Amino acid sequence: MSTVVLDNVSKIYPGGVLAVDRLNLRAEDGELLVLLGPSGCGKSTLLRMIAGLEEMTSGDLWIDGRIANHLAPRDRDVAMVFQNGALYPHRTVRGNLSFPLEIAKADPSVVNDRVVELSKALHIDETLERRPGTLSGGQRQRVAMGRAIVRQPSLFLMDEPLSNLDAGMRTELRMEISSLIRALGVTTIYVTHDQVEALTLADRIAIMNRGVLQDVGTPGQIYNDPATAFVAAFLSSQQLNLLCPQVRTPQNQYILLDFGAHQITMPWTDPRAYAVSQHTGGTIIVGIRPDALAPVPESYEGPSFYGRVRTLEYHGHEWLAYVEAGLPSVPVPEPPDPRRHGRATNGTSNGRARSMMRRLFSSKEPEPEPEPDVTPNGQPASSGTHRRADLIVRLGARPVWRAGEPARVGVDLNRLMLFTNDGSRIDPPRR
Repeated sequence: MSTVVLDNVSKIYPGGVLAVDRLNLRAEDGELLVLLGPSGCGKSTLLRMIAGLEEMTSGDLWIDGRIANHLAPRDRDVAMVFQNGALYPHRTVRGNLSFPLEIAKADPSVVNDRVVELSKALHIDETLERRPGTLSGGQRQRVAMGRAIVRQPSLFLMDEPLSNLDAGMRTELRMEISSLIRALGVTTIYVTHDQVEALTLADRIAIMNRGVLQDVGTPGQIYNDPATAFVAAFLSSQQLNLLCPQVRTPQNQYILLDFGAHQITMPWTDPRAYAVSQHTGGTIIVGIRPDALAPVPESYEGPSFYGRVRTLEYHGHEWLAYVEAGLPSVPVPEPPDPRRHGRATNGTSNGRARSMMRRLFSSKEPEPEPEPDVTPNGQPASSGTHRRADLIVRLGARPVWRAGEPARVGVDLNRLMLFTNDGSRIDPPRR
């Protein structure tokens, strides 16, 4: 088992293409750390640098307490599972599983025992004498995982191993990967762009975008307490409602979030109220997950929005409603692109990286904001997106509305996610 420490690591490809930007991250001994982000964010490049398949442009890599920058891949005691399995086509399943041990000149009886035991754990014991070309996609990935596990390395690196499989097979193998890794207790760094994989597998999740570490923490921390609007929107199974209210403090009695046709009040007893009040006279971004909204009766007196149901979507286990409420929505604010600005940004994983995110955003030259369109009620319309100003509401297994009907939507104030206009989170003051 090993700890892995990335200290100010960068990767710049020929032509000045910045893939990883001064990234700091630590994977603890025995931890399953998931690198999550959109395609092209640098997560696979980072994994390949840890494996020794890519050279770092700058920074240091420490594996199990020793510097590993110039170690050959074979000297790092890591095993890697690729997206396509990468099996030896001329060898049987038994031959693929045993190959790493044969190279290490292990005792043949030990090799046979370990291969048989592992094949049973991976449910491929009936395929031991078959060649990879005769196996299904799921079976091939099991063999690839087994070949990585069989020699018992100190570090597993997995690069989107389930992305080529169908949904049912992904679910099955996800459970097997989780149970095997935790039974072995081996430090694992797992790359994926699938947020469901990240939430279900990880001890901690590190989210990247444009080569920059955006946030890191446990699945619960990242989901419920995201560092940025980008993280909140990316880690959401349904599209996140992102709205843009003006902040007011009428006679200093409470915080008023003014959405134009709708208002929501926040009492001063809310821990975030003082931080939000610093934006009085300006606007902020409010993120609301669909499950933080709920149908309420007309007589409901709590915080709510009112509109008309445009359409309903059936998802098998639940319904989603799209409610037209005339709310000013905004696109997901992206962190500044360091490649476009010609400067590097920073990232860290110590604690929850909140102060880092403040510095990351505030250190950039602000980009000019386009003039927003204006709705008939005088409020700014969504800029830079064709998305309609709908609220997405999660209804559960039975719809309570029909398309075209009026609808009142209750809002859970405790689950509002509050961000500045550049996408960084609004934090309550420290005590």
